[in-house]
Amino acid sequence: MIHIRQPKSPWEVVHMDWVTALPPSGNKSYNACLVIVDRYSKTPIFLPFHKDDTAMNTALLLWSRVISHTGLLKNIISDRDPKFTSALCTNLYRCFGTNYHSLQHITLKQMG
Repeated sequence: MIHIRQPKSPWEVVHMDWVTALPPSGNKSYNACLVIVDRYSKTPIFLPFHKDDTAMNTALLLWSRVISHTGLLKNIISDRDPKFTSALCTNLYRCFGTNYHSLQHITLKQMG
């Protein structure tokens, strides 16, 4: 069982998940959305995606639209989506010093 302390400042800990099966939207016909919520401030970020986007696209968008503005994330909490658990993302987490936690290993009580 993993224990994650309540963060002391914004963007230390985020929750990430996908909303999929959306109707196509925008000039690029996005049909999915990556939802990122800061655990400290409860501030959400919604990033448009295509449900077929790769782990590389996910990592690039996460870097350009989130990390470049908030700084490196200490902890990411999410389900075991292959886009978050791919070798690419796992190596990026290691390089950035970010801990990835699967919801499978965290109880709702710990999520606060």
